[in-house]
Amino acid sequence: MQTVDSLDPLRRAIESLRRDGPVALVPTMGALHEGHLTLVREARSRAARVVVSIFVNPLQFGAGEDLDAYPRQLERDCALLEAEGVDLVWAPRGDVMYPAGFATNISVSGVSEGFCGASRPRHFDGVATVVCKLFNQVRPDTALFGEKDWQQLAVIRRMARDLDLTRPFADAIIGVPTVREADGLAMSSRNAYLGREEREQAAVLPRAMKTAIAAIESGGDVAASLAALEQALLAGGFAALDYAALADAESLAPLTTRGDRPMRLLVAARIGKARLIDNMAVRPR
Repeated sequence: MQTVDSLDPLRRAIESLRRDGPVALVPTMGALHEGHLTLVREARSRAARVVVSIFVNPLQFGAGEDLDAYPRQLERDCALLEAEGVDLVWAPRGDVMYPAGFATNISVSGVSEGFCGASRPRHFDGVATVVCKLFNQVRPDTALFGEKDWQQLAVIRRMARDLDLTRPFADAIIGVPTVREADGLAMSSRNAYLGREEREQAAVLPRAMKTAIAAIESGGDVAASLAALEQALLAGGFAALDYAALADAESLAPLTTRGDRPMRLLVAARIGKARLIDNMAVRPR
């Protein structure tokens, strides 16, 4: 496995890898867990060669967020990736990704504006900008992202369609189902911020979401189901709910009633030092 941190060696390495067939990219910010490794395994099933990027992107962190505290453990991450048969780790230095004078921003309207986009201004601008750069740097045939951040996935697919990206095509951006702990909590690097009691309390989140989904799918009032979800979280140890909403799975338009198209229940809530996000499918009528 190669590890490179600057563009010229990256381009030479990608050119060599491409001789063997399609290349898949798994973008990450490191601090890898089983969810990331599941993406890697799916990538290996879809392509001849697999590239994983590791870059903690400052553009997607707002003022007062956890940029400085975000775990950085490149040596450990590389050992995990080598064991999974990854061919190349792209771990650019900050001055390589954002050279002096960097002044370009990609902003995706619509799907980026609610939910995490409302509570984290410019977050998705940072995501779209860095992912577009990663796509241009690696030029993968396919790219894989976890469905845990459903809004992020929607933003990236919209960007790829709008900018006519050819590597990867928008339809070659693959969402991989969320990997969960035994108690149902979605795997996340930010789960490491939770103390023991908080970690036990955090399992309330997926349980409350499933209860809300069952109520909605059985014909229950959407607003009442979401209010009950909020009360369950607050009673279970969460400090605050950023949002809980039923939305169209593609456009992310909020829904007040259960529709006949694919839908997602989207939630973000705070417990201890962590802000946890999750989403689950809701069956159409």
